[in-house]
Amino acid sequence: MKKKARHEKIGLVLPGGGARGAYQAGVLKAFLEISQKRSQCPFKIISGTSSGAINAAFLAAESHIFHRSVSRLVDLWSNFSSNKVYKTDPITMLKSSLHWFLTIISGGILISNPKSLLDNQPLRKLLEEHIRFSNIEVNLNQSNFESLAITSASYKSRKSCTFFQSSSISDNWQRFLREGRTTTINVDHLMASVALPLIFPAVQIDKEYFGDGAMRQATPLSPAIRLGAEKILIISTHETGERPAISDYLAQYPSFEKITGYMLGALFLDGLYSDIERLDRINQIIINAKNAEIKTNKKLMKHIDYLVIAPSEDPNEIAQKYYHHIPLSIRLLLQGLGLLEDRKSELLSFLLFESVYTKELIDLGYRDGIKKKEEIIDFMGQ
Repeated sequence: MKKKARHEKIGLVLPGGGARGAYQAGVLKAFLEISQKRSQCPFKIISGTSSGAINAAFLAAESHIFHRSVSRLVDLWSNFSSNKVYKTDPITMLKSSLHWFLTIISGGILISNPKSLLDNQPLRKLLEEHIRFSNIEVNLNQSNFESLAITSASYKSRKSCTFFQSSSISDNWQRFLREGRTTTINVDHLMASVALPLIFPAVQIDKEYFGDGAMRQATPLSPAIRLGAEKILIISTHETGERPAISDYLAQYPSFEKITGYMLGALFLDGLYSDIERLDRINQIIINAKNAEIKTNKKLMKHIDYLVIAPSEDPNEIAQKYYHHIPLSIRLLLQGLGLLEDRKSELLSFLLFESVYTKELIDLGYRDGIKKKEEIIDFMGQ
């Protein structure tokens, strides 16, 4: 009698990227069409960081009806606007600008230091309205998926902290500059994971402040693997390939906007592809070992298959087309930081939460996903 083939646990890794998170919704739409997984979620482990954490929690809460969760996620991103993420009214922006100005010229004596450049309380309200956090535990108990991981960065311990809710793993973990804490995921964990330094305020959880999960996240694949993933689908929000250098006739000192965009790009990109290279090396060592067991002091090393889907076009160029769709108050702020209308901007591509932009990213994600049809079918073992 033939043994029934064991299905490998598939993990989904969703890195951050601000408004670029819309791209992940488009890829998932294509994945749904290709895999024809209608009911139960095909991903046993779902791991997200920053805007990817929002998508991850949304999928986990709706994992009992996968096709509906993807459809609702696409609908959510298709109807985004900046004022649903952060306050854009002129009075709020004026108060924020004056606050920063007075703090700088007085050294913090006349007025307390500002918490952030933008107020993202509207995002908290949006998440509370659209994500049924109580459903996460229900779906775990019904085995619709096994683990949800949301990564943030602790300003206290200076570690990458992964909060996880799981039906199969209950022990916390500690590694160099990273840790895992079992908990019940709620809106605070998501708000902490999206708290871009200086741009959005840090979030307090258990008497400790946390910021964007991409900070200090040197191994973004680790949470999914540690929670039991045996193969991983990674949906990046950064275009594939190296970006060509910009050749200016006269070298200009980088503006604050350019420096900030560079930092955000490094946060969301460098760790992911370094970790993929590390995984490639481990996989090659295991292959060369020819079935011999490879162990560390604490665990047996496993071969992890993975598939990466990333934008085939530069999100910065797409964002530039919709420069005038960003609210005037935010546009003036960005101009003050050095953003010019005729230039590509990483910062703009992160903060442009407008439907004309997010819809194009969804369409791009869908097209890129469909192009990977054969790879997805092979990855899923269909």
